[in-house]
This record gives sequence, C-alpha cells and structure tokens, in this order.
Amino acid sequence: MAYETIKYEVAEQILTITLNRPDKLNAFNAQMQAELIDAFEAADKDDNVRAIIVTGAGRGFCAGADLSSGADTFDRDARRGPVKRFADGKVDYSDPQVRDGGGQVTLRIFKCLKPVIAAVNGPAVGIGVTMQLAMDIRIASDAARFGFVFSQRGIVPEAASSWFLPRIVGISQALEWCYSGRVFPAQEALAGRLVSKVVAPDELLPTARALAKEFAAKTAPVSVALIRQMMWRMMGADDPMEAHKVDSRGIYARGRSGDVKEGVVSFLEKRPAQFKDKVSTDMPDYFPWWSEREYK
Repeated sequence: MAYETIKYEVAEQILTITLNRPDKLNAFNAQMQAELIDAFEAADKDDNVRAIIVTGAGRGFCAGADLSSGADTFDRDARRGPVKRFADGKVDYSDPQVRDGGGQVTLRIFKCLKPVIAAVNGPAVGIGVTMQLAMDIRIASDAARFGFVFSQRGIVPEAASSWFLPRIVGISQALEWCYSGRVFPAQEALAGRLVSKVVAPDELLPTARALAKEFAAKTAPVSVALIRQMMWRMMGADDPMEAHKVDSRGIYARGRSGDVKEGVVSFLEKRPAQFKDKVSTDMPDYFPWWSEREYK
C-alpha cells in the first residue's frame, strides 16, 4: 500500500510509524485506519523489524476523529449507507459495516508480534489516545495532552478501550477520565499510570529509540513475539492454570530450539548471542494457542 496519511520508516531494525496529517493535527480518518492496519501487517512479516515506534508529525500526536463531516461524523448510515436490518426493522449488529474503525486498528496492534512504543509528542484525544492502549509502552513529551472526550461528544469510548484502559490504569481512574471527558496534561497521565515516562520534547524520540534498541539488541525475536502475546492474552485469563499451560508449551518448544542452545552457550562463552530463528518462519507449532474471535 502507498501510504498518504502515515510515514513508514525502518532504520536500525526499528520501524517508526508517523501519523502524517500535521495540518489536521493528525486527525484519524478511514484512510489512516486502513494504512495503520496495513503497516502493522507489513511489520509482522518483516524480520528486519524488531520494534515499532508510533508518533505524530508536527505538534500533535492525533487530535481524534476527523470531524470535518460535521454532525454526521459518527452516523454510519449517513456516511456509509444503511446497515443491514432484520425484518422487524431492528439493526443487525453483526453487519461488518457496524464495526468501529478504531477497534479494528487496536485489535490489529493487539495481535502484533513486535514490541510497540507510543512516543506521544502532543495532543492525543479520542482515538488519538485509545489507539495507544494496545501499544506496550507509552512515553510522553511534556507537551502532550490526553483526553477520553467521548462523554462530551455524546458518544462512548471506542477502540476496545473499555477492555484496555481499566487493565492499564485501574477502573476508578479509567472511569474518572471517561466520565469527565476532560483533557489533562502529561504529568497527570504519568501519575495515573497511562504513560511510563514524561520527557522534554527533544528527548522524546531518542528515549523511545533507545528503548526500542534495548528490546532488539540482545534478544531472540521469537521469544519476544511469544512474550508479547503471553502477557497481553493472560490479562483476560480466568485462572493461572491458563498461564501455566502456555508457559509449559513455550518452555518445551523453545527449550529444544537452536535459539535456546545458542542463548545458553553464548552466556557460558561470554559472547553476544546470535539468534537465528525468525518470527516469519519459526514460531512454535502450538502458536497460536487461542481461537480467533469473530465479529458477530
């Protein structure tokens, strides 16, 4: 795909995805939705990509949904044509046309096999903040601002944020921010555990890149891919036995791999490890261990 609303740049095994509508504060639209999904698909297939940074061009990260359509911005029937209905006139909510676009982006990020860092350079409201929730680590410039503004627009949180946000910041903090819909500064985001670090604007990308390099420099790509999915998916497990099952499969399958032999021998020989297994071809046979959920 030729990207128009994002930039896709790989250097030193780090992919930087830059939301690139600076004249609109990188407001999210259907094209950006499609391009972000495609970018994460491409990243998963590229073994040269070991970590991903997402940031914004200009002075904003993402100002939320593009509201240029006015009152019809969120009216799917008006913008896409009528969705399917049953004979009694009730909406068929299984119609893919009903699906939330932001949720399709966060669900794709959730499935990603590479570490994802949000480098929040400026205002991030609505989908501009909820898209970050499926990313692993959020670092903010002290110029960043955040807002779960849905209640002030008469709508509800989207992008699967009702699943992600309470798990990240706790239910009370999630509800406070969503009830009020107010925009708050980076230091409040730090205190509320939405972001892990606040830095000066000129330190934002160097800080994110240093972290991404740390993830990539001495680690086994397949191990990192498995760790990401293990951690995220166990957040929804109903018993630690579910984690034990997956851990056991991982220890068994990876324990027999060339990567693990190399990891042990390189440690004993006091030299850097040379991991050869690739995410594109060498994921273990038990992966994925879950059944994909369908939209219905």
